[in-house]
Amino acid sequence: MEYAGTTHHATNRKFSRTPCSIEIDYSVFSNDAKQRRLIDLKANAIDMSKAGIGIQTDYPLSAGNIVWFNSGIVEKVGYVRWCTQADSGYKAGVELDGKYVVQLDEATEVFNKRLEALEKRCLDPDEKPEELLQATKEAIDDVLLSCAKFEQQVHDKDVIRSTRIRFREKTNAILSKSYCINRARTWPQGQQGDYKTLEIAYKNTPLSEGIGYYLDRYLLDADLGPAVRNRIQKLEGILREELRKREKPSVLNIACGSCREVFTLARDIEESGARFTCIDIDNDALSFSANRLSYTNISPLTSNQVVLRKYNALRMFDHELNISEFGKQDIIYSVGFFDYLDSEFLARLFNSLYKLLNPGGLLITSFKDANRYRHQDYHWITDWDGFLQRNEEDFYRIFSDAEIPETSINETREDSGVIVFYLAAS
Repeated sequence: MEYAGTTHHATNRKFSRTPCSIEIDYSVFSNDAKQRRLIDLKANAIDMSKAGIGIQTDYPLSAGNIVWFNSGIVEKVGYVRWCTQADSGYKAGVELDGKYVVQLDEATEVFNKRLEALEKRCLDPDEKPEELLQATKEAIDDVLLSCAKFEQQVHDKDVIRSTRIRFREKTNAILSKSYCINRARTWPQGQQGDYKTLEIAYKNTPLSEGIGYYLDRYLLDADLGPAVRNRIQKLEGILREELRKREKPSVLNIACGSCREVFTLARDIEESGARFTCIDIDNDALSFSANRLSYTNISPLTSNQVVLRKYNALRMFDHELNISEFGKQDIIYSVGFFDYLDSEFLARLFNSLYKLLNPGGLLITSFKDANRYRHQDYHWITDWDGFLQRNEEDFYRIFSDAEIPETSINETREDSGVIVFYLAAS
């Protein structure tokens, strides 16, 4: 592939350059990692060929940036391959091979029109809800096939990431009418997978009207929706069985969120004499849990069986610190939280948590199996990419690195098979 713009690429050129001086308008995502947004800029094309263009601009582009040219040249899309600082601004080489982006843009436009048509149908009292839901699902399925094809064709992670952001911008006018999708794009609680979002998934009730209702329903029905609801029920079953066969166990609940399973198991906890320590970094989650548990006999306000504590679970890779802060435990568990942690760090964390168990103790973990769900629902329709894409081989490698014997691990799944539990006995 030919790269335009500076002499050190000249020996690799497949096509000759033609010097030029053309003012062009282009768009690119800002370099601000905290607030990626599409910005409109101007540049001067200084040379061109069939495969590339060299430009001079005031903006510091980065390799991998997608550039959308809005005027001045024939090609619509290009990829920045290099950028160097010049006497006045920056010079960059752009590869004009954006046909896959163009194809996805076209699919996105069709998708928006289909949803706009469905929005009008929602106003017709004679329309059948099940048919509107099916049409909504089909429209999303079709555009996500285009998204998946784009990922397979492009491979470049930076390009894919930028294109996902642009896709969400181009679809926001219609998809933001879904409370569930909008929440999973903007994360008003400040973090992905917050307890309020999970509570919405648990309750499984659309919160929007019109087209938003069917978009809510779609997301709640997508692969991870039923899996997350099954996960909490599976966890409750595992904990109930452990509580009934132990006497006054010490239980550590990491990244406790809304403590839904603690509330459900209130009677079992009371009867077993268990002591639950529930930690989370989110004050709001802890307040919510305290209020929820106040309606039980294990309320933190009137009982010493449940302690709610603000604590950063990322500190728990240190065994000596864990002993000092919490002491030995009979059961340690968390669901969802481990999906967001880097594998190397997670191995250190598991090693420390496993050492924190009393003899006969149990470490309960769960993971989303990337081989069992469609990730495009969460990377394109929503902006929910914080949980890592891992499979069974990755999970067992983590346990091996954590020095947890494979013979001590029992594997089980919730009913959909998407989420896998690993129970490591000490």
